[in-house]
Amino acid sequence: MKLYCLLLAFCTMSILSFAQTKDEKTIADQVESLRKAMQDADKATLEKLTDDKLSYGHSGGKIEDKAAFVSNIVGGNSDFITLAFTDQKITIVGNTALVRHTLTAETNDGGKPGNVHLHVLLIWAKEGNQWKLLGRQAVKVPVPAT
Repeated sequence: MKLYCLLLAFCTMSILSFAQTKDEKTIADQVESLRKAMQDADKATLEKLTDDKLSYGHSGGKIEDKAAFVSNIVGGNSDFITLAFTDQKITIVGNTALVRHTLTAETNDGGKPGNVHLHVLLIWAKEGNQWKLLGRQAVKVPVPAT
């Protein structure tokens, strides 16, 4: 009986350690809303999800504030035909969430077709009950040597 109870407690703790917390679920939903808004060039949603102090770093070194980020998406300078976030990991410390994922997309930036494959770090800050994107930095995924 003791062994059974010990095994049950261990299994329960193992399952709980893999479960998403409420904040992790909220962040995952916010990231998905951001992905959709970027692909759909949804100005209202982009503005709602981002902090007024947003620092948005591109893999090529360009840094945008909130106004430039939203304007470039909505105006087609950053045009995502397809956009996927994979291998996502969320870490929450207090009122800050770090999200790492791989971004893969087909683009048509300014009418020029292309493909991107990036590692991205998103920084979300909680203000009251609302999580907002405060920072983003992307780096190009290294191409393996052949």
